[in-house]
Amino acid sequence: MPTPFRRALAPRLTAALVALSLGAAAVPVLAAATGAVAVAGVDQRDSAFDKWADGFAADWVRLSPQRATGDQYFAGAEQQALDRQLAPITPAQRAKYAALAKAGVARLDRFLAGSLDATDRVSAETMRWSLLNHLAGAPFEDHAFVFSQFGGTHIALVNFMTSTHPMRRAADVDSYLARLAQIGERMDQASARARAAAARGMLPPRFILERAQGQVDAFLKPAAEKNVLVLSLAERTAALSDLTPAARAAAIEKATAIVGKTILPAYARTQALLAGLHPKTGDEAGIARLPDGAAAYSHALASYTGTSLTAAQIHAIGLREVARIEGEMDRHLRQLGFTEGSIDARMKALDKTFQPAADPDPRAAILASYVAMVKDAEKRSASLFNLMPRAPVEVRREPPLTEGSASAHYSLPAPDGSLPGIFWVPLRGPAFDMIRMRSLAYHEAVPGHHFQLAIQQELAGLPKFRTQRIFGGGSAHSEGWALYTERLAVEKGWYEGDVPGLLGALGSELFRARRLVVDTGLHSKGWTRQQAIDYGIGAAEVERYVVWPGQACAYMLGMLRILELREKARLALGERFTLPAFHDVILKNGSVPMDVLAKIIDQWIADQAKPA
Repeated sequence: MPTPFRRALAPRLTAALVALSLGAAAVPVLAAATGAVAVAGVDQRDSAFDKWADGFAADWVRLSPQRATGDQYFAGAEQQALDRQLAPITPAQRAKYAALAKAGVARLDRFLAGSLDATDRVSAETMRWSLLNHLAGAPFEDHAFVFSQFGGTHIALVNFMTSTHPMRRAADVDSYLARLAQIGERMDQASARARAAAARGMLPPRFILERAQGQVDAFLKPAAEKNVLVLSLAERTAALSDLTPAARAAAIEKATAIVGKTILPAYARTQALLAGLHPKTGDEAGIARLPDGAAAYSHALASYTGTSLTAAQIHAIGLREVARIEGEMDRHLRQLGFTEGSIDARMKALDKTFQPAADPDPRAAILASYVAMVKDAEKRSASLFNLMPRAPVEVRREPPLTEGSASAHYSLPAPDGSLPGIFWVPLRGPAFDMIRMRSLAYHEAVPGHHFQLAIQQELAGLPKFRTQRIFGGGSAHSEGWALYTERLAVEKGWYEGDVPGLLGALGSELFRARRLVVDTGLHSKGWTRQQAIDYGIGAAEVERYVVWPGQACAYMLGMLRILELREKARLALGERFTLPAFHDVILKNGSVPMDVLAKIIDQWIADQAKPA
């Protein structure tokens, strides 16, 4: 997540869930005393809008079998059929989305011109924003390299199969094999798209292409029987009670044959394609280097931040926030005796004092510490939140396939309870970011993404397409909330007696402020990869911003908007304002565009201000 949480909005085939866990620990999260939260007035949904919206959302999900599987959106034979499919990566498939989006916007405009209750109006405005956003982004889809190291088809398909595809019963094994047989074709379709984009001048920077090359090379290295797609099947079927040993052995044999005969050759063709593109690439990092790159970046900023701010305005906000946070960090560093050098140099010196010994391997202890931090956050959250998710959250290590380039992220629990929420932690080593552990746990798990997204999924009364985030508010809402909870922990004294941890939290916020500067620097001011690194952002993160323009700006801008709305409510309501109630309003409405959230808060203020 994340960092982005990993349940990508259809139709984009981005990095899905990661593969086999190398370590896991369950963290039970207490449910609210009242259970799922019902939204007043929507227990019975039978209006014309409700019926149309439910049907439209279902049609939208049907275009993405992977999304349907991740959400288990349907039931019975229809869901089983979708669980056997992988969405085509073709112009025809993209055209289906565009046609459906255009029809949806036209119908929504008619509904919004009429009379809708408050909940339906929020739903309609959220759907319309999402569909317009999709249509506005369609001309720029090929500005994103198909085989990027962060969400490229070559890793997204593997990660989806090894983690998201369900393995609950013998029938799921047959569905897995059916999907496995489609991967070769999907890879060839992705290669055709990359080839067509390259012919139009849509090439990645050389250093990005080389990351993808390394991942494809690594996938091709083991023999078919040792391929992750086969090993995952073998591991995940070991405990299936309705799968006989003979049937399991036959499935593994068939998977091995599919991998050897169709998947590895398709990856080899992709390998050759990337090798052929390599001499044509250069070192320029920003999207402005591409045809219509400036327009593509403007759209990305609007999409991810939910604002109309320009790149120059966002750059200025970033510089302002960097100066503010560095000033606060300087005071605390001096308190600990770190007085010489830059903020970064002093933070590195501080972090060095907390590095664990290399022997024995510290990773298990680090994972255990994360579990303890999440449990502690649950207890601290009790006074700040009325709503808590029923689903548990686990802490797991990012697996080898993606650990080299992944950031920490969160993946949603399965709606049917078959998967918990998961806080994924890359532990590359040999050094570990020890003093930022608490803020990272708050952001990705409790009370950050896990509270926000698991609660949304569990809400009673909201239409399914909102609880499942089929149409949502974009990164500014989700990442803004997670960063807001980091700030909340600082505000509420969670770091009392832990100045290094507080510095870690401030360092995390500084990191998000620097993202504003670096992302806009790369994509609107001609910054090089090295300039971005020199500004204080790690190489892997910089490369993430290169392939995902604009998204890194969502965190800080989303948080600042939530803080602005909170202050507006506090000033308007005075003694009637409470933090748990404010948090309720955000959490019980789920993911909505930031402008829609502002309307919701305004209505809440008006309702609270009425005489009792």
